[in-house]
Amino acid sequence: MNVTTGRKLDKRYAENMLQLNRVLPLAAEMQFPERVLQFGTGVLLRGLPDYFINKANQIGVFGGRIAVVKSTASGSIESFVQQDNLYTLHVKGIVDGREVQQVDVISAISRVIPAVGRWNDVLELARKPTIEVVISNTTEVGIVYDENDSIWAAPPSSFPAKLTALLYSRYLFFNGDYEKGWVVLPTELIDNNGEQLKAIVLQTARAHGLDDGFMQWVAEANDFCNTLVDRIVPGKLPRQEARQAAAELGYRDELAIMAEPFRLWAIQADSDRVLDKLSFAEADDAIVIAPDISKFKELKLRLLNGSHTFSCALAMMCGFETVSEAMKCANFSGFIRGLLLEELVPTLTGGHITEMEARRFSGAVLDRFANPFLNHRWKDIAMNYTTKMRMRNVPTLTRYAQCVQAAPRHMALGLAAFLQYVDGSRVVADEYASIFADLWRKYRSPDRLVPEVLRNREIWGVDLSEVPALTEQVIYFLDSLLQVGAKETLQNVKLT
Repeated sequence: MNVTTGRKLDKRYAENMLQLNRVLPLAAEMQFPERVLQFGTGVLLRGLPDYFINKANQIGVFGGRIAVVKSTASGSIESFVQQDNLYTLHVKGIVDGREVQQVDVISAISRVIPAVGRWNDVLELARKPTIEVVISNTTEVGIVYDENDSIWAAPPSSFPAKLTALLYSRYLFFNGDYEKGWVVLPTELIDNNGEQLKAIVLQTARAHGLDDGFMQWVAEANDFCNTLVDRIVPGKLPRQEARQAAAELGYRDELAIMAEPFRLWAIQADSDRVLDKLSFAEADDAIVIAPDISKFKELKLRLLNGSHTFSCALAMMCGFETVSEAMKCANFSGFIRGLLLEELVPTLTGGHITEMEARRFSGAVLDRFANPFLNHRWKDIAMNYTTKMRMRNVPTLTRYAQCVQAAPRHMALGLAAFLQYVDGSRVVADEYASIFADLWRKYRSPDRLVPEVLRNREIWGVDLSEVPALTEQVIYFLDSLLQVGAKETLQNVKLT
């Protein structure tokens, strides 16, 4: 088939194009009622929550579709209209050391409604009795209070004001019926996203003089759940891969996206009311509903994000551009494995995280780093480097000093490479860059520089020179990096 002029994906074509793992035929799935209201058409939502809901529909455990609100005025919904809201999800990556590739057609979206120009249609969704769940991803700056916004605008500009307007419309239409409350699942990557969104909705309601009955209904009939989402969804396939997919599948898909195999959606809740409405969680054990999801945040922050940050400068000093490229180097992948299993894992266990959980998550991290289909650049990871090091890894270093009777050699090498990276000889996107450049100009040699940097509370918030043997280790590794280079240091120095 000529893929440049071939048929686009639509419901008349999708039924027979793939042998999908489904209990119900596609035509039956597309008749399900709308049960979910989603703010955002972005790839993270389409690659994670929408994927889970689609999977649940396929095996017959949810039976609901997603009405999507396009909040921004930019862009078009034409591709969704032309493709009957269907799109292809290409899952590509490494699982347990083996390459996996999977293709699925996502049919969970019923329609996409632009908020601008069709706000009344969006308000109509608030009055649908079948809608029980609200999902959002409006970026990290989306959950903020805007004192200049109005819930009476068509539409309000901010997401919290939009949500307040919808909740108020629902409250009035159903006469404050507590059975008609929503489960609200923000996926924005901020701490306690559900609690923050709820507080802003109530603040918005107060600012608009809405009645006390509504305020009580918002607080008691609706469940604003803190959530954590974790899946890399780069978006569209690279051009050559898209052409190859079109040739193999026999259709063009303007909405096709790619995602890694790893997936996690942790939802903080403990009520039967929430569990009943989120029945799609039965479809995949990567959806976790628990009274406390803090351990999943800790695993992600310390093992995934933390190892990225500890290894970033070292990778760049070795000349590696992407994470997967670095993992092809045996010495570098050995460093990552040792960092995770020998030094990071022990700092997490002994409390609410078991050693098995930490090791299992570390194994997934190694698979994710090695994924050859992700173009994850170290230069991007290095943005705001010092802040990331302080937030992600300083607590790990101090915890290591408390629970492990050994020198943190992998962490020390990561810190040494970081100091080499911020020596002032290159442009770095870091608010502390000038401070490090001044320290390098003043102290020059590793044995003078390192003690001054590690004891600098302005940078770290604590005195890292108090971590046993850390100063000596960082001096040793920084000297090696300067003398022989990063690749040679990894090759010659025994880390365990």
